Amino acid sequence: QVQVVESGGGLVQPGGSLRLSCVASGGSFGFITMGWFRQVPGNQRELVARIFPPGRTFYVDSVKGRFTISRDNAKNAVYLEMDSLKPEDTAVYYCNSVTADYNWGQGTQVTVSS
Repeated sequence: QVQVVESGGGLVQPGGSLRLSCVASGGSFGFITMGWFRQVPGNQRELVARIFPPGRTFYVDSVKGRFTISRDNAKNAVYLEMDSLKPEDTAVYYCNSVTADYNWGQGTQVTVSS
């Protein structure tokens, strides 16, 4: 079973940037559409960015133009570059296939606050 581990979160001021990483072990997701999700306590997990195996990407409107998802299939890794961060981006961020086929990792906390 594929296991994913997210990293790169932290505390950042509004307008700042962070780069999240997700590395998978126990299998390859080179042919899988991968996504970054986020969850705020009390809310459902939200898919905010997805990347198809050839590299085509989609974003929800709230992050479009600020977030960039990328992947390195040779490293079984997916990344999320987050720029111009806003307080409403505060959440725990997770990666998974867009159909949540893998076990959820611990996620990585992103806090945007002055």
